[in-house]
Amino acid sequence: MKIVVAPDSFKESMTALEVADACERGIKRAIPGADVVKVPMADGGEGTVQSLVDATGGELFYHSVTGPLGDEVRAAYGMLGDGKTAVIEMAEASGLHLVPPCNREPLLATTRGTGELMQAALDAGAKHLIIGLGGSATNDGGAGMAAALGVKFLDAHGKTLQDGAGALKELAEVDLKGLDPRWQHVSVEVACDVENPLIGPNGASVVFGPQKGADEEMVQQLDNILEHYAAIVEAAVGKTIKQVPGAGAAGGLGAGLIAFVPAKLKSGITIVKEAAGLADHMKDAQLVITGEGKIDGQTIYGKTPIGVAKTAKQFEIPVIAIAGNIGKGSEAVYDHGIDAVFSITPGVIDLEKALENGAANVEQTLYNISKMLQLSR
Repeated sequence: MKIVVAPDSFKESMTALEVADACERGIKRAIPGADVVKVPMADGGEGTVQSLVDATGGELFYHSVTGPLGDEVRAAYGMLGDGKTAVIEMAEASGLHLVPPCNREPLLATTRGTGELMQAALDAGAKHLIIGLGGSATNDGGAGMAAALGVKFLDAHGKTLQDGAGALKELAEVDLKGLDPRWQHVSVEVACDVENPLIGPNGASVVFGPQKGADEEMVQQLDNILEHYAAIVEAAVGKTIKQVPGAGAAGGLGAGLIAFVPAKLKSGITIVKEAAGLADHMKDAQLVITGEGKIDGQTIYGKTPIGVAKTAKQFEIPVIAIAGNIGKGSEAVYDHGIDAVFSITPGVIDLEKALENGAANVEQTLYNISKMLQLSR
């Protein structure tokens, strides 16, 4: 029996590979001869780098880069097993978790560190980049990222602007002469699961600015700045970025990537499935196991279990999902390719113990599921 195990990570408890390993142990206790194929997954958010590195036999590379407020932070990108594809989570270098709530300042925050990671991957020989958006502390339209790649943002006197959205109100010219020409020969896929444009009532500043520390007045200021920024960038690069769906992701980093590198915005789970070769692994399988920390009514909106299930259904393979927490609306997943859902929680237990014993609980759950499979066969 061939079983493909393709879970997401269980946040704060296990990486996707650790979940897959625990699944394998449980399956093989019950069905020693089972052929278990492990494909760690992610949806483009937190854990994507680790999952794809694990799935492809790749490697992590650490660099000191510029943090959201200009301080130095340690961040990693992954080089996948093909030696040509690099994967980056922008939050590694420019994430909200790097800035204490009392210090959050979207007028000053920069995506420069994300650009430095991109440049490091390019220098290491990457020909294809996967960049996960989300969890950003920034609202600079990707200007800091572009500056790290060699773009200059100048005021009316030809002086280079400082990093951060606040300085962009003085933007008069975008100088592309220093942009590394190698970027024109690299494909960039951007994992983006929101459709917010750069500006306007559904834009980066209005929707995401408050969680980054912006009050009502600053939100309007940020939106006006990004509108000014977009007009000048569009004239410089000959591309429209303001109203592109997804351009507002990560404080407008989506827009910056579209503008300055050959980037395409795609569903995160779609990018990860393709990079991990999930469909190829599923050929001739009799069962697929997937899962994530919580399965509820939101799972159907671009989350890993549904993405995995859609691929499995191309081959008419049944899908079982496991979760640490099964929440309200979870039954919706049955209309999207998942055939059964199981909780790994053995009973009434506090969160700390549940996280601590996650691997053991996954193993026991898969042992029980596998015994049931034996009975049904």
